[in-house]
Amino acid sequence: MLQTIWNNEIGFELIRLVVAAIIIVGFVTVNALFLIWWERKVSADIQLRLGPMVVGPHGIFQSIADAIKLVSKELIRPSSSDPWTFRLAPLLVFFPVLLVLVTIPIGKLGNTLLVVQDLNTGLIFILAFSGITVISIFMAGWSGNNKYSLLGAVRSVSQVIAYELPIVIVAITVILMCGSMKMSEIVAAQGSFWYVLKQPLAFLIYVTAAIAETNRAPFDIPEAESELVAGYHTEFSGMRFALFFLAEYSNLFIVSAVATTLFLGGWHGPGPAWLGPVWFFVKSYFIVFLAMWVRWTYPRLRSDQLLNFSWKVLVPVSLVNLLVTAVVMKI
Repeated sequence: MLQTIWNNEIGFELIRLVVAAIIIVGFVTVNALFLIWWERKVSADIQLRLGPMVVGPHGIFQSIADAIKLVSKELIRPSSSDPWTFRLAPLLVFFPVLLVLVTIPIGKLGNTLLVVQDLNTGLIFILAFSGITVISIFMAGWSGNNKYSLLGAVRSVSQVIAYELPIVIVAITVILMCGSMKMSEIVAAQGSFWYVLKQPLAFLIYVTAAIAETNRAPFDIPEAESELVAGYHTEFSGMRFALFFLAEYSNLFIVSAVATTLFLGGWHGPGPAWLGPVWFFVKSYFIVFLAMWVRWTYPRLRSDQLLNFSWKVLVPVSLVNLLVTAVVMKI
């Protein structure tokens, strides 16, 4: 009898995880297609253009057409490249996206928390797996046997290391205030008084470092088209290039969703509880919009300026903010 119950519980859990994985993969795909179209419209509006207008109403199906084009292209591999690393890099860059989304709660219906797995160390889990992306980027730049790609990969590694540190310090500040690393408890601890009101400086540091971590202008040194052709993914074509593109926009949403959870009260908002997921996505896409706005407003930084800004400004300021928070919490 106990063995039957145990087997049933394992079976139900496996079914739940499979369904969740299908939903996450579907969401990541649709979300990336939407963000690509949205960014084209945002950039067009900032530059007084129309943007995509041909494929579908207001060009809404343009991203789908581009995806079909990429899938139909031939997968070319340079003869002097490392075959296994070259093939593995696009898969590895996309893998952490699926794992990180597993631990982000998007709402609460009654007593049911809308999350695949609410880990006790959820925030540390997210920070740990987010760092895997830089390994895949370095693999992509090194395996192509292209000096421009390798230089882009090296830039990416130095950038991620520099800007991961202030993000971790800011995360420690939130953990210190909440007393937990569980994402749902961080949201519950905020209630109607969000941490962005208590820690506006930490929020600003996080958003700035997150934009840098996703390799977006003015921090897009690893992909500097005017200097490095396309950076670390210069040698990739077809679906392999599409996976890098998909991961970039998925990571943009992930850092925005984490910012919503840590600083903007997660799913909390006016109205009934079933509106929680709506508020969560509204807040997340608002931060995505801010990142797009910054990208199409400010010019690209030099590599030395970018690194100096992190090591000489963000890291010291975040450490001082952590120290002040610890003193205030102790008092």
